[in-house]
Amino acid sequence: MGSSRVVRVLAAVALVESVWLGYPWLRRVALGVEETPAARGARAAAALGCFACHGPGGGGGTHNPGSQEDTVPAFTEQTQMMYVKDAEDLREYILDGAPRRKREDPDYRARVERAALRMPAYRGRISRRQLEDLVAYLRATSGQVVPDAQLAARGADLALELSCFACHGPLGAGGVPNPGSFKGYVPAFWGSDFDDLVHDDEELRRWIAEGKIARIADHPIGRIFFRRQVIKMPAYGRFRPPEDIDALVAYVRWIRAGSWRPLAR
Repeated sequence: MGSSRVVRVLAAVALVESVWLGYPWLRRVALGVEETPAARGARAAAALGCFACHGPGGGGGTHNPGSQEDTVPAFTEQTQMMYVKDAEDLREYILDGAPRRKREDPDYRARVERAALRMPAYRGRISRRQLEDLVAYLRATSGQVVPDAQLAARGADLALELSCFACHGPLGAGGVPNPGSFKGYVPAFWGSDFDDLVHDDEELRRWIAEGKIARIADHPIGRIFFRRQVIKMPAYGRFRPPEDIDALVAYVRWIRAGSWRPLAR
């Protein structure tokens, strides 16, 4: 091999490496990385230290001596309904530590004073957008946003049982990092990423049952990212009967339709 050819080969290798190293930045610029308010809210909750008291993922469990419940309450499993009437209550909890109706109640104030841990007030410390993102996240993870249709409701129970939201984010809001994937995260059920990956119910069924579809897994470029991504979609058809797959399809479609969104704000 002549010296000029060696130089060209080395230059080509260097160019490929440079592009590859720069891919995360290029991805953000060129691919229109999609975020949902709930996914941003989950990251805001982590940055603000919410999980230090409310437990990993808002699952509760942190001991709180002197409190009525003996633990800091969770965000999840419909626990919010014991404390929160609506989204405005959530905003007041975040901004002022509790809704005004509670802060003006002497008995409530006395209970708070007896507890070791107290809800902090973030007024003046977060922006309006952060507040609304946190509300969207808290509503999405509350377990109160559920379908009326029987098949989709069964799918909601299965999604919780199978821990789908651990990867796809609260209520499928997305945003969970996935190194090596095309956009760098596990996609949501909510937005345009979903439409790119799922063209019809048959593709959705295959994603759930087989963990892949040929249109992506066998594509000359798509298969590179599909194989190298760290988190891979499980093939639940190995473990669940067809009727469970149908229920999950119905639930994901219900989420994608978006009629529930006012409930998560």
